[in-house]
Amino acid sequence: MTGILLIDKPEGMTSFVAAARVRRMTGVKKTGHTGTLDPMATGVLPVLLGGATRFCELLPSHDKAYIASLRLGTVTDTLDITGEVLETREVNASRADFESALQSFSGTIEQVPPMYSALKVNGKKLYELAREGIEIERKARTVHFYEISILEVKLPLVRMEVTCSKGTYIRTLCHDIGEKLG
Repeated sequence: MTGILLIDKPEGMTSFVAAARVRRMTGVKKTGHTGTLDPMATGVLPVLLGGATRFCELLPSHDKAYIASLRLGTVTDTLDITGEVLETREVNASRADFESALQSFSGTIEQVPPMYSALKVNGKKLYELAREGIEIERKARTVHFYEISILEVKLPLVRMEVTCSKGTYIRTLCHDIGEKLG
């Protein structure tokens, strides 16, 4: 069997495990996914089957869309709700402050990938280093935000829809927005 399956990846499952499950269910010897979704993320994960896996690098780098929730005033080691809380801060920002802060993330920007990510450095995933207590300097990468729309504001929570380029870290965006707001 050769082709592409679009699966709805559930929360708590890694992209690797999702592709492995497809491999077991279909009996295909080779599967691969087109990009890592965080285990806590849900959504569409394209899984390549059989001979289609060798075309992964040739597939166009399409833009992505996410719906994300941001909790202002809480800083974690992983930059998401699964991490250990490192700091809490009082939230004094208003919706207008939030909207103003978003403007600096419009268009092309440089974004530093989080330590807790599947990005490899010298053959080792960053999250493996982070779990060992090792933090290394990461190079910023160019990403593009096409649109960031506020869906709901119930401070300290903000729900937003983000349309961005491949390789963008939504966790980093949320962290950076929080830092901008203090």
